[in-house]
Amino acid sequence: MKVSPLAPDRFPDLPNIRGVRFAAAQAGVKYKDRLDVMLAVAQPGSSVAGVFTTSATRSAPVLDCQSKLAAGASQSAHGATILVNSGNANAFTGHRGEESVRAVCQAVSSTINVPVHRVFTASTGVIGEPLPHEKIVSVIGDLDSALTENNLSDAAHAIMTTDTFAKGSHVDVKIDGTPVKIAGIAKGSGMIAPDMATMLVYIFTDAAVEPALLQDILSDLNKVTFNAITVDSDTSTSDSLMLVATGASGAPELTTRTSSDAMNFVDGLHEVMLDLAHQVVRDGEGATKFVEVRVSGAKTNDEADKVARAIANSPLVKTAIAGEDPNWGRIVMAIGKSGATADRDRITIHFGDVLVAEKGWVAKSYTEDAGARYMKQPNLEIAVDLGIAEGKAKVWTCDLTHGYISINADYRS
Repeated sequence: MKVSPLAPDRFPDLPNIRGVRFAAAQAGVKYKDRLDVMLAVAQPGSSVAGVFTTSATRSAPVLDCQSKLAAGASQSAHGATILVNSGNANAFTGHRGEESVRAVCQAVSSTINVPVHRVFTASTGVIGEPLPHEKIVSVIGDLDSALTENNLSDAAHAIMTTDTFAKGSHVDVKIDGTPVKIAGIAKGSGMIAPDMATMLVYIFTDAAVEPALLQDILSDLNKVTFNAITVDSDTSTSDSLMLVATGASGAPELTTRTSSDAMNFVDGLHEVMLDLAHQVVRDGEGATKFVEVRVSGAKTNDEADKVARAIANSPLVKTAIAGEDPNWGRIVMAIGKSGATADRDRITIHFGDVLVAEKGWVAKSYTEDAGARYMKQPNLEIAVDLGIAEGKAKVWTCDLTHGYISINADYRS
């Protein structure tokens, strides 16, 4: 598969996260001769937080993870494990899907010696096909034997489906002067839209964070990162975002968001989450343009978000971007259909630094040549000011090309 033209130059050198080990294996769930199962094992006492899809047809693994976290599995004197397979979503598989989750969780529990309620799984791939869980169970012993702190890269590759590149990010922060590391991996390429996407994200830190605070931070940051991206406006059955804090750095435990140390941690985590979210968009199926849609001057932040998403999800806008056509009339259309309060004569539209429209009409300084030159860039900004109040929002998206059709038309064949 051809790598996205928007891909980073290389996969980053991710640091070891003290207190967690990783392994990957070839189980042959769907793909042959490639890694398709990954296992992460965190030390006893680790805090775990998660955010999942709101789809009414959530997969069996998502329902299981949500149930466990709701029942208090976010922290334990025992260890915690995450097992992910690619190639099959185990979604819309009825009781058989639930049985597959139980079988995998029990096998991991027995092999790794952690309670079943601290085993979290995820599956990504084709919907509606039974998960051949026996293939996964058969490699759990191999995964256990291969566990090492420096295997996060293989884990990133094992969770890919239609992705054209593995996604990773990391930062270093300090808590009370003690170095703390945050590193994460993600997969996602299509079926990407809030709430979240066909997107699996796993972030690990050696910071010590109280479980309720960890969940609070993750939920808040998700709103302005993974829930602010869209490739095709489709919400997946399988979205899973999990954050594990091992506490192995030796830094004092964070118990409140108001301290300067907590703010440093939040800033670092936000950086990792936003970077991974942007990488997902840059790997949008068939994408050739990365687009930031910025809306200001709305009645409220929620109304600004409505406008930004109307623009970012519009097939007409996205195909114009693919064709490098500065068709600003489609931006006007999207603003109007969004349902947000708008006044034609107060709207201002920019393509990057190019003033396109203002005061209900095309700007006197605007030329089609200037707009067309701007649209040739791989990274674009569309800015709309509604001129009504102070509401603002940002959404990131990509263009819609023939490649998207080809990838999805052939996905099951």
